[in-house]
Amino acid sequence: MSNETRAKIVKAAPNRWLVFCILTLSGGIAFKLSSMKDMFYVPMQQFMGLSNTQIGGALSAYGIVQTIGLIAGIYICDMFSKKYMIGGSLIGLGAVGVYLSTFPGYWGFLAAFGVMAILGEVTYWPVLLKAIRLLGDEKTQGRMFGFLEMGRGIVDVIIASTALAIFKAMGEGAAALRGGLLFLSAVTAAAGVLCLIFVPNDEKRVDESGKEVNKAQAAFGGMMQALKSVDIWAVSLNGFTVYCIYCGLTYFIPFLNQIYFLPATAVGMYGIINQYGLKMVGGPIGGFMSDKVHKSSAKHIRSGFVVCIIAMVLFLMVPHEALGKSGSWILGAACTLGFGAIVFTMRAVFFAPMDEVRVPKEITGAAMSLASLVIYLPNAFAYVMYGSFLDRYPGMAGFRIVFMVMIGWAVVGVGVSTFLIHRIKKCQAGAGTE
Repeated sequence: MSNETRAKIVKAAPNRWLVFCILTLSGGIAFKLSSMKDMFYVPMQQFMGLSNTQIGGALSAYGIVQTIGLIAGIYICDMFSKKYMIGGSLIGLGAVGVYLSTFPGYWGFLAAFGVMAILGEVTYWPVLLKAIRLLGDEKTQGRMFGFLEMGRGIVDVIIASTALAIFKAMGEGAAALRGGLLFLSAVTAAAGVLCLIFVPNDEKRVDESGKEVNKAQAAFGGMMQALKSVDIWAVSLNGFTVYCIYCGLTYFIPFLNQIYFLPATAVGMYGIINQYGLKMVGGPIGGFMSDKVHKSSAKHIRSGFVVCIIAMVLFLMVPHEALGKSGSWILGAACTLGFGAIVFTMRAVFFAPMDEVRVPKEITGAAMSLASLVIYLPNAFAYVMYGSFLDRYPGMAGFRIVFMVMIGWAVVGVGVSTFLIHRIKKCQAGAGTE
């Protein structure tokens, strides 16, 4: 698709920034029910009668359904209008939340998490990415995805804090947990209604003779086109390497606790900054750097990999154990947060290169589903891998291995992103000759 055509589509989008804000709002709300353990882990055990194993089993089931579902998502995400996919998924998630508020038995709880995996990860998330991509042109993709990440972080904090406030205000009992879940259900469904009202329908696809294309056939064709696309695989693998490094950020918390003897109160504050603060800061910075400095999200990510390698090599040279014994934990916390900030600027824009490689807008849903499947695959192995290193090699030795593995992923990332940049140049050269 030519830049002129894309510009017309962007300008034609009704209330583009309003739609963007509503989509961002929904992105910060959509996964609060499936991540209810982050807010209500102990109350879930007390009032829903769930054990640690049962909660872990539900999360594992969620991951399995997500992985299998995203394979199907490559086909279905372009078959139906994004308006109804996004809005319907959110309303469905709200309904599941209402069901969870009845405190079902374990099998009902397990089934609810399976349904939330389909509605959240398969029919909502890739289609949200598709909608965000179609709202901007090539010059604004980095900022679009960057501000999406920042906005999600802000909404995330507000919604989670409000749910906890409701739980506390209602007495922290069973009724309070039910009230918190119903609040999350209501705001999720409300976001779905807003999306149904304001998110525009997909444009009808027509063939050369002007006849409307069969949606099932078009979706299947789009799926095959996405699977065969070297460019989509390059974008996906580029994000995959970023996510492998991102998973390693989790282990900065036990590192600071065990090596720097970080106080318990500081551990909690560090976790909040690491999870939410860096997302809010890294998103817009990553978007700005991609669009205004590097003029390419892929180039920004490659630069990020290089900085990660240099920063982590220098970090490994620091005498951490000696500093920890001297009580200099602030230095360790600052260094790890600085590294995390770099990774978050990369994470915010790893879907943005889809526009740089000229992925046809008609198969954006299939492309985003495939990319989501590949990019988030480290969830299935990275945490187990990193954790096993720490168990097998206690103390600084284990953390040193984890950090070296993160360097290794960054080196692989430099190679993948360089190949992606080569593909982008090839696509741009081809577009220039049209």
